[in-house]
Amino acid sequence: MNQLSLKKALLTLTIVAAGTFTTFAQRIAYVNVNTILESIDEYQAAQRDLDKTAQAWRQEIAQEYDKIKGMYNRYQAEQVLLSEDERQRREEEIMEKEQEVRDLQKSRFGPEGDLFKLRQDLVRPIQERVYAAIEEYAQERGYDFIFDKSSGAGMIFSNPSYDKTEDVMKKLK
Repeated sequence: MNQLSLKKALLTLTIVAAGTFTTFAQRIAYVNVNTILESIDEYQAAQRDLDKTAQAWRQEIAQEYDKIKGMYNRYQAEQVLLSEDERQRREEEIMEKEQEVRDLQKSRFGPEGDLFKLRQDLVRPIQERVYAAIEEYAQERGYDFIFDKSSGAGMIFSNPSYDKTEDVMKKLK
């Protein structure tokens, strides 16, 4: 094969390869779901409700711990005057009360606790609406993938021209 025909073959192969890659190119965009959620008044109200409820529960638990501290201080002051049985009873009473408060704290703030369930009730419908709007936007515009930049799941760099957060926020209004 001479040099000219080799160059033509390589040029043809390059053009065919480039055409093949553009045929398989996928449309990709990203959004910042946190920005979208925070732009929704209903979400902000739900967050305020959750914060207010969590604060009230934290105060309730702190008050219970204060009661336990008071029980312990009284026990310490009276300990020398108590019989062995009475000391044992008071110690058990304090330990039971501590366990009750720990259980209350777990039931309020644990992984399956009341705050988690309340968050599910208040926030999940809003999140589902946002995800549906993103999916609809992707289908309308022909995107194959839309990533969430706010989750930081492996997105190290992103070109701002692919950011479609504003478009999705407009769709939700």
